[in-house]
Amino acid sequence: MNALALFGASILASSVSSTVAARLFAWPRLRNTDPNRALTLLVAPHMFLRFLGLSFLVPGVVSPLLQAGFAIPGAYGDFIAGILAIVATIALVNRASWATKSVWLFNMWGAADFLFAFYEGGQVGIQPGMLGAAFFIVTAVVPPLLVTHVLIFRLLMRRQAASEPGRSHD
Repeated sequence: MNALALFGASILASSVSSTVAARLFAWPRLRNTDPNRALTLLVAPHMFLRFLGLSFLVPGVVSPLLQAGFAIPGAYGDFIAGILAIVATIALVNRASWATKSVWLFNMWGAADFLFAFYEGGQVGIQPGMLGAAFFIVTAVVPPLLVTHVLIFRLLMRRQAASEPGRSHD
């Protein structure tokens, strides 16, 4: 099997397994948990893992052939998402009046960053070897984090629906 097929299979398998785990284990517990706590549990991992994206800019970690059109927005997009995750987590834990807004901002930025990276990777013709050691970020870290973005959107939408008069929230 060629490297691009293995790369795609790795991303697909990680995405499917992350979705299955979220559906079977995470969502049943999260939907019945205090909304602030549930959001905190989903946002907090991004505080640590989003900074791994900066490795796209480290020579020796990635190939010199990795295009700047992918590496720069990917690295700094992740960096900003990590900062926003820290802010949102602190706001949630402290039950700040602006906590939900900070989660919306983080989640919209973070999800868009991942989707843009997948799009841009296709546009610049990224080959798996160009990622070097960062191959594992795209195949093992991004899919479960992308699933957490979906769960966060789901919780935010439930919260919004619950706050509107006359609407149910599930």
